[in-house]
Amino acid sequence: MANAQDVAAYIIDKCGEMTAMKLQKLLYYSQAWHLVWSEQPLFGEEIQAWANGPVVYDIYRKHSGQFRVGEWPHGDASRLNADEAGSVDAVLDAYMPFTAHQLSEMTHHEDPWRIAREGVNDGVRSNRPISLASMHEYYSARTA
Repeated sequence: MANAQDVAAYIIDKCGEMTAMKLQKLLYYSQAWHLVWSEQPLFGEEIQAWANGPVVYDIYRKHSGQFRVGEWPHGDASRLNADEAGSVDAVLDAYMPFTAHQLSEMTHHEDPWRIAREGVNDGVRSNRPISLASMHEYYSARTA
């Protein structure tokens, strides 16, 4: 299994420079859909339900203070196996056309982020985790 740093490197290698926010949302959707398609996590790092949508804190620590990310030397894209790369490629095909703001808004209307934020007011900081189970359940229902 790859780690989130490796997946971030893969995304940047495939797509080039993007906002840090967009990278975060693509990581989230890659994890979600890989859970559905492969019945296992793409990476082991926790995803948190921040005010602007899902965030992999381990990735955030590396890009904090940067608006755009053009390279990701913290991971190794070659560590993704064919199944993992296939999941990420499918997510990129589907979600790259959207802006970071659009992706953030999409997550705000989907159950995994909403469930993790229950009882937290809009715009308020939170580091509550988004559960893999809620991601799998919600996105599996979207394939039916």
